[in-house]
Amino acid sequence: MTTTTATPQTAPWWAGALAGFLSAAAGVAVGTGAAALLQGVPSPIESVGNRAIDYAPPFLKEFAVKQFGTADKPILIGGVVATLALLAVVAGIIGRTRPRIAIAVVGLIGFVAVLCSAIDRTTTASRILTLIPSILTVVVSLGALVLLLANLREREAAAAAHPLGLGRRGFLKASLGVTALALIGGTVANLYGNAAAAASRAGIRLPKAATPAPAIPAGAQVDVSGVSRYVTPNRDFYRVDTALRIPDVPAEGWNLRIHGMVDTELNLTYRDLMQMPLEEHRVTLTCVSNEVGGPYVGNALWLGVRTATLLEMAGVQSGADAIKSTSADRWTAGSPLETVTDDRNSMVAIGMNGEPLPLAHGFPARLVIPGLYGFVSATKWLTDIEVTRFSDFKGYWTTRDYTALAPIKFSSRIDVPKSFQAFPQDKVRFGGVAWAQTIGIEKVEVSIDKGDWVDAELGAEDTQETWRQWSYQWDDATPGTHQVTIRATNRDGETQTSDRASIRPNGTTGWHSVQFRVE
Repeated sequence: MTTTTATPQTAPWWAGALAGFLSAAAGVAVGTGAAALLQGVPSPIESVGNRAIDYAPPFLKEFAVKQFGTADKPILIGGVVATLALLAVVAGIIGRTRPRIAIAVVGLIGFVAVLCSAIDRTTTASRILTLIPSILTVVVSLGALVLLLANLREREAAAAAHPLGLGRRGFLKASLGVTALALIGGTVANLYGNAAAAASRAGIRLPKAATPAPAIPAGAQVDVSGVSRYVTPNRDFYRVDTALRIPDVPAEGWNLRIHGMVDTELNLTYRDLMQMPLEEHRVTLTCVSNEVGGPYVGNALWLGVRTATLLEMAGVQSGADAIKSTSADRWTAGSPLETVTDDRNSMVAIGMNGEPLPLAHGFPARLVIPGLYGFVSATKWLTDIEVTRFSDFKGYWTTRDYTALAPIKFSSRIDVPKSFQAFPQDKVRFGGVAWAQTIGIEKVEVSIDKGDWVDAELGAEDTQETWRQWSYQWDDATPGTHQVTIRATNRDGETQTSDRASIRPNGTTGWHSVQFRVE
């Protein structure tokens, strides 16, 4: 009597793809959950993304900000996740017949994640702690892949007749287990991300300013629906930085070191700052990534200690001409020494619009320096100020084709009308903002359909460090499609140039124009 042995069947491609995908998902979820539990540690996905940010050429960064705006970070993370998922799926498909190759591919991906974590500048924890999430990601991904591929391989002739072609029911059970692991890791990440800083911020009650800001002048906000609010709410204030993960920095244990070319090194706690004479000032900030007519400008009420006061305590030595400021995630900027010691309202800020700094805007402390683009001044999550010389260092962006000196180029923007907005013929009213920090706006002019320039009506001036709103009523409006163009003149008598300049190396120039319809 002859015994017939069934020929083993290869699992369907989709089962291999599922095995690869679930393995990667479980590893990433566990690693991300571990990172959330370890204060100041980025997840493996974030570490890979951070390497992409730091190594990307400047033109690619400018393209991302221009095309995606503040969504550039989620899109980058999505790109990293999509790439990982694709590689994992391919590895799983290969693993149906060549499991060793699949394991090698996943191991190589894991090695890249571990390497990125090892050199991630954004971590605020020790290197050993920083490596734990990526190592867990590798171990869990490889373990899950081995488990799932083992359950895909056909070893018994009777399994060849299985209606799903899987070989073992164990694959389904293993898949459910791996999925559960991924869900647990993702839940932990959502619950505990930035938990320490958030809890710290929630318990802070800011003291009253020793020098409060004066009331906003009547008429600073023009009466045109759709024009930006004079003080930008925290939720609407622009955010452009290199941090994929907001540094988890609680006020407890935070320290600001002021050192370098000083007579006395200072180490200040958050409580130290709160006990100093605090000042309130409204200051308009502008990002160098702001295109002509762009959204990356905002006006807020800041509470903090003057940098001049802090540097006077430290005693600046002769020969210094700069400060190098460093954030908790090791981002650096260089600012002229005179901009933090002169009469402008430069400060180490701890409050924004009447509340502790939001996590995304630098909690527990940040630099605010009126008149300078953010890439050379607006260091968030501030931990270190070194008094030094420009010849002795370069900031993060000055190593990427941006200039070391970057005063804000005065500019203006049309908020109303929006592109192709329609107006009734008897209600054509425009409005917007203009800014020339530390100098002030003297006048704003509009031109319709490239005609003569006519003066717009200016809102009341608050200070020379804040933007100024404007409005214009077109009384002779005619039906049809039109274009309005704007330009500003500052208090030094300089009028905006029409010449277009790119973002790099130190900010854009040009006139903002918008097309609209009159009906």
